[in-house]
Amino acid sequence: MLELAVMGAWAEFALRWLHVITAIAWIGSSFYFIALDLGLRKSPDLPKGAYGEEWQVHGGGFYHIQKYLVAPDRLPEHLIWHKWQSYVTWLSGFALLAVIYYVGAEFYLIDADVMDLAAWQAIAISIASLAVGWVIYDLLCKSRFGKDNNRLMALLFVLLVIMAWGYTQVFTGRAALLHLGAFTATIMSANVFMIIIPNQKIVVADLRAGRTPDAKYGLIAKQRSTHNNYLTLPVIFLMLSNHYPLAFASDYNWLIAGLVFLMGVTIRHFFNTMHMGGGYKWWTWAATTVLFLAIIWLSTLGQPRDDDPELASLPPTAARFADDPHFEDVYWTVVGHCSMCHAQDPVWPGLHWAPKGVVLETEAQVARAAQSIYLQSGISHAMPPGSTVLMDATARMQIAQWYRRVNGS
Repeated sequence: MLELAVMGAWAEFALRWLHVITAIAWIGSSFYFIALDLGLRKSPDLPKGAYGEEWQVHGGGFYHIQKYLVAPDRLPEHLIWHKWQSYVTWLSGFALLAVIYYVGAEFYLIDADVMDLAAWQAIAISIASLAVGWVIYDLLCKSRFGKDNNRLMALLFVLLVIMAWGYTQVFTGRAALLHLGAFTATIMSANVFMIIIPNQKIVVADLRAGRTPDAKYGLIAKQRSTHNNYLTLPVIFLMLSNHYPLAFASDYNWLIAGLVFLMGVTIRHFFNTMHMGGGYKWWTWAATTVLFLAIIWLSTLGQPRDDDPELASLPPTAARFADDPHFEDVYWTVVGHCSMCHAQDPVWPGLHWAPKGVVLETEAQVARAAQSIYLQSGISHAMPPGSTVLMDATARMQIAQWYRRVNGS
């Protein structure tokens, strides 16, 4: 019979795989169409109603692409809609958020030293923040303030920095940056689902009914698509940040996140300008480098957060592992095999911080990491690496039996 921990680990792997695949498809098509749109050229022999065209070569053939701001006189029956990449990316990402951070809220979402929350409260804040974020953003876009896109994007940047700071006041550092990514990704996917696709459907319906569509629908969709274009790279950074403690475990993680959004602007500005024939804005790479160096500097200020409580204040799930009568033996096994790397100040040559930010020095830290220790060392040989410290079968069995005994499996 498969254990719940093993099934959960594979469910996480499957969801992460799906999320990455669909994100590649969504981001790839988004970048492609932005580059295509910016690279359109006028020519004297364009068909009636055509805005521009572009010739491309790929895969041994040539493609002739023409864009209509509204549509040609006759709309073909076979019309490809680019939407499911966005929808499945968000759905798989939210499912991954639920599997890791909601199911494991006591371990990954809640930091009692930041805000002492019950699991349901933390989950409610998480979900509400994603929904409220979209509502605020959408209202800003539809307001008179949103008519100036540059002004709107500046305000959006301020909103994102405020959210970055706010999340760090509620969740663990890892969860805070991940949630900022989810917050931004929700805006992006909702743009597609709530604005871009519905507006395109209105235009298509008008054309098929013989009516002249209002050009405003295309302009609104273009604004939201532009926002998505500039937000994409920061979202990728934030989704990857949970693997890098220097990003999420810094005292200034919220400010690091803010600078990452500026890096997204400078990088995309280079490529967008290039695609529209405006030359190469090399200064954007200089600005990106300065921003990245500032991020590196900020990551070293202050001390990494030690969010491990004493045994007396462990959450109930972790407390059960610490209360096991054989826990002391397991603890010394883990410390003896793992703490040279997984420490606040690792002694293993070449390591300057604990891998993945996982510290295994105190009994509370070991108890909180019980499932990870079980998966990494109890039933697999992932840790410790074979070239470092040998962990024999007896030690691995001891860890596996401890976890199964406490977990009732």
